[in-house]
Amino acid sequence: MSAPTTNPGPELVITRTFRAPRELVWEAWADPKQMARWMGPRSHPATHYENDFRTGGAWRSRLVATDGSGELWVGGNYHELIEPERMVFTFAWDGDDGKPENEMLIALSFAEEGAGTKMTLRQTGFRSVEQRDGHNGGWTSCFERLEEFLGRE
Repeated sequence: MSAPTTNPGPELVITRTFRAPRELVWEAWADPKQMARWMGPRSHPATHYENDFRTGGAWRSRLVATDGSGELWVGGNYHELIEPERMVFTFAWDGDDGKPENEMLIALSFAEEGAGTKMTLRQTGFRSVEQRDGHNGGWTSCFERLEEFLGRE
């Protein structure tokens, strides 16, 4: 009898190289004051960000639509933090009832690449290809903002 197989659903992988040292890119993710300056896509920038940056700690953010159409809350828990090379945490949007739904897993890796940093995001647990593709657009915009933020430092 073979073991049952599970379908983890669609997966998102984004690799981006930043012209900043690995320690600065790591800090941009670790420090809530920095996160609030770049987190969220351009259409929904974060207006609030808090975190308890330790294994087992929680994070939470409010993203507000620039067109005034509403806000989104998202949060999760840190599962693994290996400074400055790996970060694993959960990601779940709040439902209409204010409770997290469809918890996903994100693993970030940070590798030195010359004078810069190669960052890879791997996100799993999507319910559909469309949901994954929506996150791809959101993260891509978010990482453009991160690149701009790191360029100002």
